[in-house]
Amino acid sequence: MPWIQVYDPLHGPWLSTAAAALPIVLLLVALGVLEWRAHRAALLGLLAALAVSILVFGMPARTAVATAAYGAAYGFLPIGWIVLNAVFLYSLTVATGQFDVLKSSVGRLSHDRRIQALLVAFSFGAFIEGASGFGTPVAICSALLIGLGFTPLYAAGLSLIANTAPVAFGAIGTPILTLGAVTGIPATTLGMMAGRQLPFVSLIVPAWLVVSMSGWRGLRSVWPAVLVCGGTFAAVQFAWSNFIGPELVDIAGGLASIAALAAFCRAWQPSDRWEDATVATSALAAQPLPTTVGGVASATHALATHSVGRAWMPWVFLSVAVIVWGLAPVKAFLNQGALAPAWKVPMVHRMVFREYPVAAARVDPLRIGDPAYRNDHAEAALLTVNWASATGTAILLSSLLAALYLRVPPRQFAAIARQTLVRMRSPLATIMLMLALGFVTRYGGTDATLGLAFTRTGRLYPFFATLLGWLGVALTGSDTSSNVLFGSLQKITAQQLGFNPILITTANSTGGVMGKMIDAQSIVVATASTGQSGQEGRILRFVFWHSVALAAIMGTIVMLQAYVFPWMIP
Repeated sequence: MPWIQVYDPLHGPWLSTAAAALPIVLLLVALGVLEWRAHRAALLGLLAALAVSILVFGMPARTAVATAAYGAAYGFLPIGWIVLNAVFLYSLTVATGQFDVLKSSVGRLSHDRRIQALLVAFSFGAFIEGASGFGTPVAICSALLIGLGFTPLYAAGLSLIANTAPVAFGAIGTPILTLGAVTGIPATTLGMMAGRQLPFVSLIVPAWLVVSMSGWRGLRSVWPAVLVCGGTFAAVQFAWSNFIGPELVDIAGGLASIAALAAFCRAWQPSDRWEDATVATSALAAQPLPTTVGGVASATHALATHSVGRAWMPWVFLSVAVIVWGLAPVKAFLNQGALAPAWKVPMVHRMVFREYPVAAARVDPLRIGDPAYRNDHAEAALLTVNWASATGTAILLSSLLAALYLRVPPRQFAAIARQTLVRMRSPLATIMLMLALGFVTRYGGTDATLGLAFTRTGRLYPFFATLLGWLGVALTGSDTSSNVLFGSLQKITAQQLGFNPILITTANSTGGVMGKMIDAQSIVVATASTGQSGQEGRILRFVFWHSVALAAIMGTIVMLQAYVFPWMIP
């Protein structure tokens, strides 16, 4: 039977909000305090979400169970499929010895850990985010940092922190394009607004990375590189989003940042070389400083140019593949017929109605049995097996091309594939459980109950609208999903409270990016790619307060634009 969501089942906003928050609290306590393994914590959160949705919020039991299965399936494809193939590509380059060459080539650019983190986690991560999104930059960059000698904790933590400022324009602008579709506000206008908020954070995050590694003293000697890295990306992010469009902002900004930082480091190196045993464990720490001739660092055992080019080719294949897969014509072609079969999820598709004010209008109880009315107003639930268009398939293709290019014997290729599957069994199960939990909170309406609590903040709403986006991404693992979830609510609340809807709805996306580093999906991706299965709680504690602080900074920016600098709103 069709079901209309209820947002205050206990007839007390704070009681209902507490009930809605219970599964998330249990998950965070199990991960961060009790240090349970992630799959156990995720199972606890999922069971609690099912109990709260069914017993408190009145969700039909069969619908709740079907929703959990739907989320688990989505957890494997596309999310788990991305991580599995990203780890496989990394393992392939390690087994063939190419990663050691790549590591040395980056070391020649700069042996300093701070600059390596800027180049890989921020600049290259922004480029990968723009091309594919969905956790790909965290998986790829954390694996690269591990190879460069960073400890697993810092490789994962720094990659998560860096994957913030680019997220709103990730996957060829998907979050902004989706927000425009949900709210009816032109995506170009929302992109312009985002391009007038995020560049401030793009300047902050590179410095934040360095301080997280080496403290304020460590920032003092590399601030020119930080300024080049963040400043280049911020300038391109602003200009591209305001004068061209939202689709290629991160790709252009990431490439510009990589080029600018690499060129700068050929003419400049910090006066001190920073190493710390808590951050790096590589043999690079024991290597002598490179000699410097004319301000250009040159390794005493220079690598042949063709060897370096050969080592980088798998990552060139990766970059080209994910960009091509993200192009609209290619994606449309690969989403046809047998390449992307879709099924309506039984007991979920067009059976769940969102109610006002989360939806734009109230549901008519007398018409919910009408199929035409359901098709127009109820939530869709289509299980699409888009195996061809999935980003993970693009990464798999790049792995196959890399194997051919590197002349990997079939027996070795198969052995690496088997080892990767064995290694990834537990992380894949965890991702599926986490997505099942996220889908139950979404279709059960508990996420909307949490969101409505933020709308009662009056004149402070611009700040809390940002935190609502942060909460949405922390719950769903996706800025796009958060925009679908709360975009309409943000617009309605802004109109009711007299705020500019463009500012407030954009804040949902730009605030949401700060929740990316703490969502369960991203943390599991980071642990899987760095071989830290079972250490999810440790990584959560590492990044949690960074996420809260950056979300507060973004909230302050939105408040200033609402009350002090309204001329910044397009």
